[in-house]
Amino acid sequence: MQPEMQKAIILAENINGFIKFVQNQRNKNNFRIDNNKLLQIKFLIEEYKFQIVADELIRINQFDWDEKYTLYLVEQFKKGINIIDEYVKNNYNELFIITARLYTLKNLCSSFSKIAS
Repeated sequence: MQPEMQKAIILAENINGFIKFVQNQRNKNNFRIDNNKLLQIKFLIEEYKFQIVADELIRINQFDWDEKYTLYLVEQFKKGINIIDEYVKNNYNELFIITARLYTLKNLCSSFSKIAS
């Protein structure tokens, strides 16, 4: 398996983990996190179709490396993650717990920009 394919699959797995993390935090009765702000993140995840992006990244990179489509999906994901990152920065006191996951996802995305150049 090529390293690029592995990166794409790792990114997809982390996207799935992020989606589950947000959902689990919403289900918990956590007094430190504002559920309305988590709901907004959930809506952004749905708006930018993170689940579809993750599923497609796994599907197309399971057996063969499709650079063009993979980079397209990563760019679509970057648009959504940048908006979520800005929202978390603006509401840091309530959403600080999400910053580590965002940092990981953004760094995984940045590894793809090195491939394209």
